[in-house]
Amino acid sequence: MRGGRNAISSRPITLVIGGDNPVRFWGLTNAERIRRLATAAGVLTDRAPVTGDAILWADTAFAFDPAWFAHIVKNPATMLVSGGRTVLVHLPAGSDPATTPGDRKGLTVIDYDQRPILYNHRLRKRECPFVEPLTADTAEETERRSYYGAYKGVTDILTKYLWPEIALGLTRLAARLRLTPNMVSFIGIALCIAATFLFAGGCYWTGLACGFLFMILDTVDGKLARCTVTSSWWGNIIDHGVDIVHPPFWWFAWGWGTAATAHPLDGRPFAIVLGMILGSYALQRLIEGVFMRRFGMHIHVWRKFDTDFRLITARRNPNMVILFVSLAAGRPDLGLVAVAWWAVASLLVHALQFVQAYAWRARHGALTSWMEQAA
Repeated sequence: MRGGRNAISSRPITLVIGGDNPVRFWGLTNAERIRRLATAAGVLTDRAPVTGDAILWADTAFAFDPAWFAHIVKNPATMLVSGGRTVLVHLPAGSDPATTPGDRKGLTVIDYDQRPILYNHRLRKRECPFVEPLTADTAEETERRSYYGAYKGVTDILTKYLWPEIALGLTRLAARLRLTPNMVSFIGIALCIAATFLFAGGCYWTGLACGFLFMILDTVDGKLARCTVTSSWWGNIIDHGVDIVHPPFWWFAWGWGTAATAHPLDGRPFAIVLGMILGSYALQRLIEGVFMRRFGMHIHVWRKFDTDFRLITARRNPNMVILFVSLAAGRPDLGLVAVAWWAVASLLVHALQFVQAYAWRARHGALTSWMEQAA
């Protein structure tokens, strides 16, 4: 790899790994995990440092959140310590490769024991990312912390509160079986397609079983990618592409399947309901995309209300809760009608958020996420 340029100097950043920890973490040695983090960050891993290089030194005795690695890479002359020991240090260009990692002279020291807070833009959350000694006794709990650290801070209510423990077990199983995130994604896609046809045939309970398992695997593939540091451009395209494309097919299939029930939703009512759902879905996505371009942040992270509303806004998972309840009540047709009205209500909330953002910028200047303000 030929990247890893220091923000201050034109010299490359070269990785130096300290120690040789045999304990495996998500099926990897810690040295291999650190190398993957370095490669993803553009840090050179294929040569020894020479005088004049910037150096990124990492201790394999510790497991740490990728957010710490990214933070230290971006901040030369910065050291992360835990329990008095150096975990990560970025020695700036011009450093002697033989410099002792424990030498703090001229460095900004971040003490993990003080629980410093970082704002993770990618995962949209503010937290103190984990740092833990990696031993045979701590490996399982440290994997748990790594897994939960890979969760987005702003997401829907099912992903945030219902899936985590189920998805953790499946993520561990996938890692042990050496499955790649894309393999998990393709298993999920097969279940997603099966759910669509089952809904269309009126086999709602079986379809829901396939659909909910797909929704869980939709969490697992992303967590597996982050925990094993195997994210890829194609993986992100597949994951996000399927997320955007499949919901309209589910809603259409659900309505079509009501023809096999005692309360069919057909003709003009079906067209109106489907139009409400699809129109609101498309416009809501459009508002989110334009908001990102205009204001440089996700619409869901501007204010605390926006973050809280993301839990229940009319996306796939909250909509599936509505459909599940309606099916349990014996009226899948009314469930789709309820989804339509909730989609319209969510669109109106998003439109109001958009207008309020423009008004705020006109009066106060650039928008800042409440998470960054609190960090």
